[in-house]
Amino acid sequence: MTHKMNRTKGDEEEYWNSSKFKAFTFDDEDDELSQLKESKRAVNSLRDFVDDDDDDDLERVSWSGEPVGSISWSIKETTGNSGSAHDVREQLKGRNSFSSYAQIPKPTSTYSLSSFFKGRTRPGSFQSLSDALSDTPVKSYAPELGRPKGEYRDYSNDWSLSDTVRRLRKGKVCSLERFRSLQDKLQLLEEAVSMHDGNVITAVLIFLKRTLSKEILFRELEVRQVALRHLIHFLKEIGDQKLLLDLFRFLDRTEELALSHYREHLNIQDPEKRKEFLKTCIGLPFSAEDAAHIQDHYTLLERQIIIEANDRHLEAAGQTEVFRKHPRKASILNMPLVTTLFYSCFYHYTEAEGTFSSPINLKKTFKIPDKQYVLTALAARAKLRAWHDVDALFTTKNWLGYTKKKAPIGFHRVVEILHKNSAPVQILQEYVNLVEDVDTKLNLATKFKCHDVVIDTCRDLKDRQQLLAYRSKVDKGSAEEEKIDAILSSSQIRWKN
Repeated sequence: MTHKMNRTKGDEEEYWNSSKFKAFTFDDEDDELSQLKESKRAVNSLRDFVDDDDDDDLERVSWSGEPVGSISWSIKETTGNSGSAHDVREQLKGRNSFSSYAQIPKPTSTYSLSSFFKGRTRPGSFQSLSDALSDTPVKSYAPELGRPKGEYRDYSNDWSLSDTVRRLRKGKVCSLERFRSLQDKLQLLEEAVSMHDGNVITAVLIFLKRTLSKEILFRELEVRQVALRHLIHFLKEIGDQKLLLDLFRFLDRTEELALSHYREHLNIQDPEKRKEFLKTCIGLPFSAEDAAHIQDHYTLLERQIIIEANDRHLEAAGQTEVFRKHPRKASILNMPLVTTLFYSCFYHYTEAEGTFSSPINLKKTFKIPDKQYVLTALAARAKLRAWHDVDALFTTKNWLGYTKKKAPIGFHRVVEILHKNSAPVQILQEYVNLVEDVDTKLNLATKFKCHDVVIDTCRDLKDRQQLLAYRSKVDKGSAEEEKIDAILSSSQIRWKN
């Protein structure tokens, strides 16, 4: 035993070199596992995408105090077919100066601020990465990580590029650190792209982002459009705005650079600071449509700050009836334009056009269409049961002084909104009678129990059978039953059935 304990240094080296066991090093599996864990966290962060479909039914707008999705950042990254790296690289060979670089055709931007308001991309946009991954089972969403070392007995550094990518796709552990040269790393990326697996592409991009300088990474991705789109989407999801801005600057995508800068306003909570930030966005190189949205956003927030300060003071004073009867449930700051209009119609409907909180002022400033204005004003005034204001909203006067009722949204929608706000039957009947289509009128009158409208319409149609059928639906001995009996017994009506 003493002899065994007194091995020479040469014997120990021979033992370790010839043994099938290896000494523990910090460069072994733990390092690889830590990197792959980083990949899993990054890839799994892409799972929780939610595309909120905006509800265009404007009559549902109400001042409930709950957040009503403001300008949302709902942009889907494009993923689609692109030219080969060789073809794009040939186009870029002559780029030795900014002037020559500017001649290179840039990919058409799929960003639009109108999509921020509407929650959808421009027509023809490609499928998003989140959509592309949506049919991937949860278990195989990202490479499996975090298992005990004992389960990785087949761990090896000798896999080929294709074997490595296949293992990543199957969720197995494998090392990427052995790909040290730029050529190997780019071949690994191209192999990942050829597999058409978003998880694998993203995992490889994370590895390249960590091991390459951004200048080299940007240069190589510029000629690999599929990988580039994945990186842009990934950077947006993890919120790496600095690297994203650098990338857009390198690609000379000025509009997308401006939109990415504009997105930062979402992180500013203070209304005054957000307003000042939006002011700096006004001069950025947006498209004409987006530039108008930016200006409107700044103007709207500026108005909201003024209205909020004034209304907070009025509410605290307790001298304004509408604020006493209907206390505000939330601040108007950062609310969408339609919600702001509803708020204005609810609390400031009678104010002169010259005030910032006047509904008419908002309509003219933001060029709100008549249809949207009427829907919103109707919902607000009906909620307050201000039936005189509702009547005035639809009453027009011609040049001879005659008045008539006119609704740009159709009287059938007016009836629905009034019923939703518990309007009296007399008011409902008045607007049901204004519906032009006879079948629609009868359906609404029957649905909302406007008996006189149903009876008079059946009489005008000379439909005896329908009138008899309706007689069974009214209360026995009621005034409606007596009216039906009088009409049925009339000898002056020539019934058609």
